Amino acid sequence: MTVRSARRAGWNVVGVVLFAIMAFPVFWMVSTSFKPDEEINSITPTWFSAHPTLQHFRDALARPYFWADVRNSIIVVLATVAIAIALAFLSAVALAKYRFTGRGLFIVLIIGVQMLPGAGLIIPLYVVLARYHQVNALSGVIATYLTFALPFCVWMLRGFIIGIPKDLEEAAMVDGSTRLGAFMKILLPLVAPGLVATSVFAFITSWNEYIFARTLLNDQSRQTITVWLSYFLGTGRQTDWGALMAASSLISIPVVVFFLLVQKRIAFGLTAGAVRG
Repeated sequence: MTVRSARRAGWNVVGVVLFAIMAFPVFWMVSTSFKPDEEINSITPTWFSAHPTLQHFRDALARPYFWADVRNSIIVVLATVAIAIALAFLSAVALAKYRFTGRGLFIVLIIGVQMLPGAGLIIPLYVVLARYHQVNALSGVIATYLTFALPFCVWMLRGFIIGIPKDLEEAAMVDGSTRLGAFMKILLPLVAPGLVATSVFAFITSWNEYIFARTLLNDQSRQTITVWLSYFLGTGRQTDWGALMAASSLISIPVVVFFLLVQKRIAFGLTAGAVRG
């Protein structure tokens, strides 16, 4: 075995180990959701249940406000992704294609916003939203999520657009296309993988967010699904671990489905914007 082959094999082993470490919590969550309570509370853990059951899934679905909170999460996530992608795309085009006063400062501010800790902004955001009667409203949560998703989406899409040669648009305009036509026929299709990769980030971030949703939404019928999940936690032996793991597995399904639908464009999208910054 040559040195190069040995090095490659070593990195493969490292990759497999890292994958196993990251995948184990997901495996244990799904495995536990099918175990009877006796196996879950047993001193000796088991990898797979000898007598799998669906009772924990039935218990989770029987909890109050499940479907209402699923609907709330879908509304919040879809609105956040749609608004963030639309605004970020237009902003990224302006930052990548045009020169204007304050352009450099605006780019620096986008990076600076990403450095702010989200937990430190809970009280200021709560005060502002309360002033405009947006506390305990899904629109307030959407506005909050946009505050954090939009800057990263702008920065990411700007990298994709910069990587597209300007000559393509100019060639289309020379052939008789208008600026809008060149934008729709040339720029938009080429940046589509970037839009997909950015939407995945916005989707996962919004779907999994808990702190702001828990702070801003007080009515259980208006809360998101991650807040609903927190009500499974009790103290000591009062926690229904089987139902909690089953509910966690159910909540993970939309993210997995969304990822499977767009996976063909994610790999290219994540690398295309990294060519030029």
